[in-house]
Amino acid sequence: MARLAAFPKAWLDALCVDGSMTLDEWIELSLGFDIDGLEFYAGFLDLRDASRVAYYRDRVEDQGRSIPMLCCSPDFTHPDPRFRQQQIDQEKRWIDLTAALGGSYCRILSGQRRPEVSRVDGLRYTVDAIAACRPHAIERGITLILENHYKDGYWTYPEFAQRADVFLDLLQAISAGPGFGVNYDPSNCIVCGDDPIALLEAVRDRVVTMHASDRYFEGGKLADLQRLAQDPHAGYATFLKHGVIGKGLNDYDRIFSLLQGVGFDGWISIEDGADPVTSFEDIRQSAVFLREKMAQHGLSRVSA
Repeated sequence: MARLAAFPKAWLDALCVDGSMTLDEWIELSLGFDIDGLEFYAGFLDLRDASRVAYYRDRVEDQGRSIPMLCCSPDFTHPDPRFRQQQIDQEKRWIDLTAALGGSYCRILSGQRRPEVSRVDGLRYTVDAIAACRPHAIERGITLILENHYKDGYWTYPEFAQRADVFLDLLQAISAGPGFGVNYDPSNCIVCGDDPIALLEAVRDRVVTMHASDRYFEGGKLADLQRLAQDPHAGYATFLKHGVIGKGLNDYDRIFSLLQGVGFDGWISIEDGADPVTSFEDIRQSAVFLREKMAQHGLSRVSA
């Protein structure tokens, strides 16, 4: 059966930039959510000390939970082959970190949509890089999860394979099988003006994990979002807000029905909340909603 995790999106700067929140504090805070695991991010400051990795794994597992996923942002679309090799080497280190944390899934991306890199070259760079990383993952029992991503918060440009047509071209060029699958995120489709249900229908047989979130418009509309998506420098639209899952634009009945239809039994990770002031309650409510919907569609139990 599918299981539920959470990702500390609202606290990334605190955990990755200024250290105003420790990983111990996030682990403790997350006990307030009805979840089975925690998705970690490769940029957590506290993970820089390799001697502490086993401690964090034990801390979470002693609570009866696990660390199933490591969220990473390799950047394979740089025109310099030396840079791309550095990113491949870094992704392999992240695969090792995933295994050390007891996880099974390590995120992999295409890279930034640099104006000087053509679509053909960007696809070739990414396919070659994933092929270089995949055997390393298989040897360690890790599955690389390619996300239909929008933009890493610390990047200059949005994701190269941000839009559905490019993502599908990339996915078609990578063979199905061990060591590789899709991490589906419906909200990332909305952010770049694509249909999240249409994308899921196209990739559902390859989805092994999911990022769950929800969005709503505040002071803008879909046409504004589509216009913004044409700007290669654009970040997240300020008028498209995170909200409690189940209260936004995503159709979770349809999403979970499609996943149930292909026997999905992977991890669903809550990636929601941009405001540390409200995010604890947002994630708590989102977990309640997702538990109920997962059970309703035969993906999971209802939490006691």
